Amino acid sequence: MAVNLPLPIPENLTAVAGIELGHAEAGIRKANRKDVLVMKLAPTATVAGVFTQNRFCAAPVQVCKEHLGKLQASAPIRALVINTGNANAGTGETGLADAKATCSALAGLLGCDASQILPFSTGVILEPLPIEKLKAGLPQAIANLKSDNWHNAALSIMTTDTQPKAASRQVSINGQTITLTGISKGAGMIKPNMATMLGFMAMDAKVAQPVLDHLTKEVANRSFNCITIDGDTSTNDSFIVIATGAASVEVNAIDTPEYQALAAAVLGLSQELAQMIVRDGEGATKFITVTVEEGKNVEECRKIAYSIAHSPLVKTAFFASDPNLGRILAAIGYAGVDDLDVTTLNLYLDDVWVAKNGGRNPDYQEADGQRVMKQSEITVRVKLGRGKADATIWTCDLSHEYVTINADYRS
Repeated sequence: MAVNLPLPIPENLTAVAGIELGHAEAGIRKANRKDVLVMKLAPTATVAGVFTQNRFCAAPVQVCKEHLGKLQASAPIRALVINTGNANAGTGETGLADAKATCSALAGLLGCDASQILPFSTGVILEPLPIEKLKAGLPQAIANLKSDNWHNAALSIMTTDTQPKAASRQVSINGQTITLTGISKGAGMIKPNMATMLGFMAMDAKVAQPVLDHLTKEVANRSFNCITIDGDTSTNDSFIVIATGAASVEVNAIDTPEYQALAAAVLGLSQELAQMIVRDGEGATKFITVTVEEGKNVEECRKIAYSIAHSPLVKTAFFASDPNLGRILAAIGYAGVDDLDVTTLNLYLDDVWVAKNGGRNPDYQEADGQRVMKQSEITVRVKLGRGKADATIWTCDLSHEYVTINADYRS
């Protein structure tokens, strides 16, 4: 069960003018489940994306990067197609041909060029994509196209997720209301390095392509690139931001009040969607925020935060509500910050001051640590005492259920 994550209410997911969504049950891996999603975009839409840096990146990721690299004003991206159940990764030239064939098939149905389609896949790696099933499901998905279909869209991209992940919000810019809605998926193999996590967000603002490219990278680094469940970077990680251009608000430069307002809204929604993934981590029972402060630079703060978040000993201690907090100090020590002076370091668990100037705080009582460890939401706060930089990572605990889920994943 997800950690303090309410189910999305379909009626609360706001339609975004300029995008329609349709789903199908194509039987990609299992029968009678939504497993194909088509997002059809208005011709005015601009699209930007960031992708996994895994060298074994999936065929659809390669095709997406190629198509986005060839973007022209006369041939904008017109649709996205996503399948679950099969990652089309580790599939060689055949997988690449299948990804391109998916684009061609959808382009033929929509009356556009194959280069105007972006394909995405998620699921099992190293298995051939059942391309004929996927192509056969496309007409059904197109027949289901609706602007208020976000909840079904979220259902259509799930793998080991226990529930769909979706949210909406609105922001006022120059007296006009801009609507943003997004979906994400992921529960395991999560440690995005972008730039088996997928995130898609649409808004109705008009955003110039260079501005959207900048915004997407900036937001990814402060949201989806700040989460980890198990430290495994997927072959298929993708985060896509779509500005449909249906509203009258235009954002053409990054040094404007309009950009700042829009960026804040996009970041807020992205962080919400990213944290949903952690809250639904495979077998998770605790949602943990790791904040490292007073570092020399953001890079070393992130190193230390990820070292804590990835430690199996730390994560299992959280699962057991065991205040064996020396494990956190050990993880800080091997994080790779070679000149770290531990005598200036302070460690907090929520409001409990655990370690003071590199050693156990004389006032620390284990009962206080255990009180915090029993909570479903916990904050680990590290103060390095060596600068002004900071970084925050969101993670979860490691339970018996994580092993069970991944041992049985393909059965």
